Amino acid sequence: MLKEIFTSLLSNYSSDSKHVESLWNEIEKNHDKKNRYYHNLSHLEHLYSQLNKVKDKIVDWDMVLFALFYHDYIYNALKQNNEEESAKKAVEVLNLLSIDKNRIELCNEIILATKGHNTSKNNDVNYFTDADLSILGSDWESYKAYFKNVRKEYKYYPDFMYNKGRIKVLQHFLGMSKIFKTDHFSNEFEAKAKKNIQQEIDLLSN
Repeated sequence: MLKEIFTSLLSNYSSDSKHVESLWNEIEKNHDKKNRYYHNLSHLEHLYSQLNKVKDKIVDWDMVLFALFYHDYIYNALKQNNEEESAKKAVEVLNLLSIDKNRIELCNEIILATKGHNTSKNNDVNYFTDADLSILGSDWESYKAYFKNVRKEYKYYPDFMYNKGRIKVLQHFLGMSKIFKTDHFSNEFEAKAKKNIQQEIDLLSN
């Protein structure tokens, strides 16, 4: 499914099928790396399914899709600049496709926003970051599978280090006045997300 979506998206900007195939192969290769237990193609599929529900509310659907395919292009649990490096790659690709600079900047902004998930003045950004966090408000079994996979990605860290850092991240979300910025995602996921997060904190604290 993802390859078809990507190919269709690129057909709006390029008639070079070999170039399009090459770009997809890079995305697939990066997301299929063996150390990616959560930030993989399944995450992109989940994200797409959530974004598709609010497609009619999104202004620049194509840039949101480009952000989807590139927001985790670079992912290394040992580094702090994954979003910046992923955004850099997206900008490079979009420039080669001769896309308008303002639209490229929107894609760049969306990807960088996945670092802190703060509220943006642009609702396309907010819909994307909300969809990216929607796993937090899933049923408990799905949420448990999610945090176990995240732990696998950070397997290089001993429990005492990982648990402390993870609790800090989770408390950051609980400390927000609202985790989800848009009405659609807030109504659907806010209450459940806070309950899931608190449960995970309790498990990590014991």
